Amino acid sequence: MKKIGLILTIFLTLFILGAYIRSLRQPDYPKSTISVITPSTVIVNDTIVPTIQVSVLGKSTKNSGCVIKNSLPDKECSPGAIFEGITKEQICTKGYSSSVRNVPQSVKNEVYKEYGITHHYPEEYEIDHLISLELGGSNNISNLWPEPADPIPGFHEKDLVENYLHDNLCKGNITLIQAQQMIADDWVIVYHTIAPKQ
Repeated sequence: MKKIGLILTIFLTLFILGAYIRSLRQPDYPKSTISVITPSTVIVNDTIVPTIQVSVLGKSTKNSGCVIKNSLPDKECSPGAIFEGITKEQICTKGYSSSVRNVPQSVKNEVYKEYGITHHYPEEYEIDHLISLELGGSNNISNLWPEPADPIPGFHEKDLVENYLHDNLCKGNITLIQAQQMIADDWVIVYHTIAPKQ
């Protein structure tokens, strides 16, 4: 009889522990428009988008003569950089981006200089993070570039991509590395894939 009581006690303890652990998991979210096929390929809104297996950490190989082409930064000047050791949990905490944002005007001026921009009008450019802060990007100059508003897609449209990838990261639909690679490799592809549904 004692053996049966012990077994029931163990079973009940495991059942309660399992229920507690399940309650700690993230809630179920609606089915995403991003799904992972392989580590190097994802589907975004029913379109296959390859994510090239390239390190999102990079070192600038030049600091002048940088050129923006097809709404993308010069990879030799702005290859992208991330905060090492940052986690999805930190990134998905409200207020994270504003807590790490720190790009002084002197650094912004240096970025404009690298890209040969000596004069610009308000709202013509914004110094943007290639890998956005909300995806673990850093404030390092190798992650910054003067993103134009025009032609479209410009910095307003990139904001949509950043929010879209951040939402899907926090819902658990993509990994942090996948989100960083998608935005660093070619955020314009992601924009054109999601734009009709925005």
